[in-house]
Formats: sequence, C-alpha cells, structure tokens
Amino acid sequence: MALPLNSSHRRLMRLSKAFLPTLKEVPADAVVTSHKLMLRTGMVRPLMAGVYSYLPFGQRAARKAMDLIREEMDSFGGQEFSLPTITPIELWDETGRNSDFGNEMFRLKDRKDREMALAPTHEEVFCSIARNELRSYKELPQIWYQIQIKFRDEPRPRSGELRTRHFIMKDAYSFDVNEEGLDKSYQLHRDAYQRIFHRAGLKFFIVGASSGVMGGSGSEEFMVESDAGEDTCAINEESGYAANVEVATSSMKDEAETDEAVTFAKVHTPGYKTVEEVAAFLKLDPSRFIKSLVYVGDDGPVMLLVRGDDELNEDKVLPILGAAMRPAQPEEVKELIGAEVGYLGPVGLEGKLPIYADLRLKNARNRATGANEDEYHVVGVQVGDTFKPDKFMDLRMVREGEPDPIGGRPLKIVRAIELGHIFKLGTKYSKPMGATVLNENGKDVPIIMGSYGIGVGRLIAAALEAHSDDSGCVWPMTLAPYHVAVITLKSKDENVAIEGERLYKMMQEKGLDVALDDRNLRPGFKFKDADLLGYPFQVVVSERNLAEGKLEIKRRRTGEQEVLAFDEALTQLDEWIAAEWDLVTPK
Repeated sequence: MALPLNSSHRRLMRLSKAFLPTLKEVPADAVVTSHKLMLRTGMVRPLMAGVYSYLPFGQRAARKAMDLIREEMDSFGGQEFSLPTITPIELWDETGRNSDFGNEMFRLKDRKDREMALAPTHEEVFCSIARNELRSYKELPQIWYQIQIKFRDEPRPRSGELRTRHFIMKDAYSFDVNEEGLDKSYQLHRDAYQRIFHRAGLKFFIVGASSGVMGGSGSEEFMVESDAGEDTCAINEESGYAANVEVATSSMKDEAETDEAVTFAKVHTPGYKTVEEVAAFLKLDPSRFIKSLVYVGDDGPVMLLVRGDDELNEDKVLPILGAAMRPAQPEEVKELIGAEVGYLGPVGLEGKLPIYADLRLKNARNRATGANEDEYHVVGVQVGDTFKPDKFMDLRMVREGEPDPIGGRPLKIVRAIELGHIFKLGTKYSKPMGATVLNENGKDVPIIMGSYGIGVGRLIAAALEAHSDDSGCVWPMTLAPYHVAVITLKSKDENVAIEGERLYKMMQEKGLDVALDDRNLRPGFKFKDADLLGYPFQVVVSERNLAEGKLEIKRRRTGEQEVLAFDEALTQLDEWIAAEWDLVTPK
C-alpha cells in the first residue's frame, strides 16, 4: 500500500514532454557510484566545484526525502521554520564560532560594509529567537526544525553530494529547562532518525562521535557502511559496539612490565629522527618508544605522548586543547624546546609545558624517547619515575582487530557515510547568548539545547550507494522519484497509446507516482533508460501483448518479469508493490 504523499507529487509526467537529460557514458570526474548515477540520470548538474543544480528528476527525489523527514519530525511535535541563510557576523562572535569555523565559513559584506556570513548551521539563529521569545519553563519543551540550504567552504569538495559547499540540510533544535528534558528530546530524535533511515531502505548503525565545533556533552552519528564514505568507524556487530574512530576505544591491555630497569642513558643518533629509523638503529621494537608531539591549543603549547607503534588521534585531543588546536610549527618547537622535531621527549620538561600521556604508557618501563637535543635520544626511561605526565588519557587511534571495549571481540574498521548527527549541546549556546527562562522556583536559568541534523543530499546519495546495480538505480519506494513507469512501445495501433494512458491514470488513482514513457524511441533504449532511472516497477504495453489481452510487468529490485493476462498482471503488480512498501515500513 502506498504511503500518503503530497498531492503536488502527482502531476502529469509524460516523458515526451519531460526534461530528462540522461547520459550513456559515465562522466570522467565521477568516482563514487552515487555521483555517477546522479549525473547519468540527469538528477544533478555541476555549476562549479561542490555546487550542484538539482534538475527535475533529482528534485523529486529530494522532495521525497524531505517529505519523509517532515513526516517523522512532525509526528512527535516538531515545528517547521524557515530561517535566513545570510546572518549577521555578530551572532557568531557571541559564541566564538566566527573564529572556530575559520575558513570553512563563507563571509561577505553589504554595501554599508557590514560583515555577514552564509550560515553553515543555525544554532545561533535559533538560539536568538529563543532568547527573544521564550520566558518561562512553562513554554518548554520546544522542538523547532527547518529544511534549509547551508554553505560550507570545503577545501576539497568531491564525491558528488557526499561533500559539497552548498547543500540541503534538515536541522532541528530542542529547548528544555533541565538535563532530564534534554534526555527526552534527544531520545525522541534518536528514535525518529532510526525510523527515517529504515524507511529510506538503509542498513545503518549508530556510533559515538566527536562533537567538534558544535560542542556539547555528547553526540552520536547515524552511519551506513560504504566504500564511498569519508568517515571511518570501528564496529563489532556481535557485541553491538560502534564508534567513529574519532572517539573509538579498545580494551587493549599491555602485559605488566616486570623487566629490571635499564640504566638511563643518552645515545647519539646522528640523522635518525623517525621512530622507525631510531628503532632500527638501536635495535629496539617501535613499541618500546615514546612518540612525543607538540601541539598548540587555546591555552598554549602542550606535549602529547603515545607509544611508538601507535598514532595520535587528534579528535580525542580537540575537546581538551580547544578549537584553535594545531600541530606546532618546527620553528616554534625549536624555540620552545631547543631541539628539532624528531628529537623531542618529555624528560626534563616537567613544569615547562603540560604533558599528556596515552593510557598505554602508564607504568611503561625501559622506553626510548627524544633527548630534547639534536641528534640524541635517551633510553632507560621509566614512566612515573624518570618523568611524571600531568595526566594520562586515551589519545591513540584504534586499529583493526583490537578487542572492542564491550565484549572483547575483534574490531572491524569500515568506511561509512554519515547520514545524520545528533548532539546534546547543553548550555554551549544559551549561556553566551543569554537565552534564559524562569524555572519552577522563579530563578533565571540558561535553556538546555540539543541539535539534530540530516543531510538531504547525503541521504539520497547513500540510498544510491546501497541500492544500485550495473544497470542503474534501484530506488526504495520512499525515495523513488516515480514508483511506476508505464512504457508504451512504438506501434501504428493507436490502442497501445490509449491503453498506456488508461494504465497511467489507473496507477495514479492508486496513490502511486507514475511516469508515462510515450517517447518515440526504440524499445531497447526505453528499457535501458527505465533500468537506469530505477523505477521500482515497469509496466510495458505492446501491440502484440495487447492483442492477446496480456501485460508485461517488471520488478526492478529483483529483476522478476512476467507476461500475464491483464487482471493477473495487475494483481501480481499489487502484491509486488505491497512487498516493496513492507521493506521500508518500520516493524
């Protein structure tokens, strides 16, 4: 049974009159499947790097995605807004995100030289409305959302709709008087997102994630595994563990080190800087090294320590060092410590700058590290004795095969597409912007906020990555621009066209979106086009079958084709349609 759709979807669609510029060849600059298909099917056309025009077929898919999102958001009390994309820079200064976003934010000036920004997101704008309009806890909770164009100056836009500078996004915001209210609002969105992505026909998983410049106390991402993805996740389906590698952990435990202490000594290592080079020179395993890295944060430089065979995870450091975090430049390191990069170590630097060590270095014995003197390293370093870090914390990047932190099963590292991201913002925006309400005790308190986003173009692209084959798109019913293509084959018998029109209208009356392919083209071309465009169902009207009282039907997802008596064909088609809707109906 078809889901109810906005009546505007059901306008006449005769391909003989349609603008549908399909392509036979794959464009040379398209690499990922979704990008290839969106270009070949005439869904989009590039205007410049990272900026695409949506053509009619693509716009219908986008509207289907937006209607699906709206339906779920409205189901639990979401109220839709439409906010400006051009915003005063003062709003971003209030929260500090004018500098946090850096070059990612598009900025411009008006004729009066007033600086403005094209909004990459709308926390500040929604929060400004809340501070001006909300006065009491009695007005809370509120859930506000919009589906709006966003702008981000991506340095390397690529992969079609997966990484663009101009994109459509649903962003929602919750406003509560306390943390308990935020938990409820957060869960409402979390549940709705699961329904949205299930209805879009996607096999997704939820991961813990870094909040980045959005901030807040925690966040989760909704991911779908795909080679086209630009995110990397650590998962184990058996235990249920899943996390973006930005925050992923493992239960790696080093054996207790009982070796007798090696005498501390300085060793001449001329020209050897990297862990691998020094390890080979000293005939030690890289795991016996302490890798020392200097970063600059909001409060100045720090030294970060990980095992020589581990990699620093910058996303785990970001919440501590702040949005200004960056690796120190070689000249800065030389001035600060007196040695070149490659000869750095924590010994002798206690009190000079904060030193944070990875948990795997706690109680580590007999390690080697830089001597803070060019062309020298030290051996016999005992962590906790030779030097004491200011803090031990998880700083490393997890690796494939390490035991997950829930059940100890091997982690699998996968590429994934981010479908949506939800955040517990708390008072990150309400405090600096002065968005407060009176609580039950008459006390002025900052509003507790949540933020919840879904990229519309990413949702469509992810669906195509998951649902396509060598012939083209294989749309789920919820996102299909058209559910059925009625294809009339070229004939001198006018009854073929008449029957095609009749079926076209009959399908529409059943609540289906139908395209009538009445073009004067060869049958083979029409069939290839239908497969490329991915209509879930094809109904073929030919002179021969019509003379025999038969109808040809095809189910795109399974490839099933039947030529049956007219009534039997329509009955079979109804069963197939019901089965396809069932696939995208939450259980």
